[in-house]
Amino acid sequence: MTARAWRSEGLRWTAEGPLLRWAGGRESALPRGKRVVLAVPGDAVRRCVGARGNPCPAAAGVPGRSASARCEECSRLERAHSVAADTRADDPQPYHVYLAWFGPGMTKVGITAVRRGPARLLEQGAVVFTWLGRGPLMAARRTEELLRAALRVPDRIPYDAKRAVRAVLPASPGERAAEVAALHARASELAGWPEALEREPPVPVDHAAVFGLDGLPAARGTVRELVPGGAVEGRLLAAAGPDLHLDTGRGVVVLDTRLLPGWPLTGAGGDGAGVPLPLRTPARGAATDQPGLF
Repeated sequence: MTARAWRSEGLRWTAEGPLLRWAGGRESALPRGKRVVLAVPGDAVRRCVGARGNPCPAAAGVPGRSASARCEECSRLERAHSVAADTRADDPQPYHVYLAWFGPGMTKVGITAVRRGPARLLEQGAVVFTWLGRGPLMAARRTEELLRAALRVPDRIPYDAKRAVRAVLPASPGERAAEVAALHARASELAGWPEALEREPPVPVDHAAVFGLDGLPAARGTVRELVPGGAVEGRLLAAAGPDLHLDTGRGVVVLDTRLLPGWPLTGAGGDGAGVPLPLRTPARGAATDQPGLF
């Protein structure tokens, strides 16, 4: 009997924790300790997931290593009218400006819609964050640019850098919050803040327990891509941003769930059979610069 295939729509963070979403509206909760089995049929092809809720008209194939699972044309459509592309300057909703910390020497500045609360920080895998202020979109964007220019705070941290330090983070919440608190203080002293932005005091929020990072073993590698006939199986140790840290019995492997959409997936192969998925060896040390499938 052929195993039923499911199509992932990625990982979603909720107040109760992370969920894997599936086409058709189904979701799979991901509590720590859960056994996760994901297999790709041997004849499968990864197809573009489309844009803005519409299917890809060409059903184009997309590379296994793509984190967006979209062809070039659908990527352009998805990005159109997006805040990230600065094409929605007239967006009337308020935005938060935040500082997010991922490890020693890795703090970024960013913005997110106030209505989303901390969801954006969970999606990025921010271990600690604090708000800087809130206001109209363009005031928030100008504040973000102010910090980038005056304090050299980046607006992006590579995921490989985030993964490399999760197992070696400082143990105490106070230590983890120190850089964010210091940057908040420096930012508050800067001239040139937009008048329309309402400043907020430093109140660091720590996600280490939410993600399950306490006592997390170092990973032996990160899944580079899914392949036809390949499978990954393991017990969930931690989830941070889009990443699942899985104890496979042969070491901890990190699965970036952004690699799942576009593939048909089954829960078959629970005996560990399947083509080994290619792994990327992580950088070492701290960076300084059937309600569902299972």
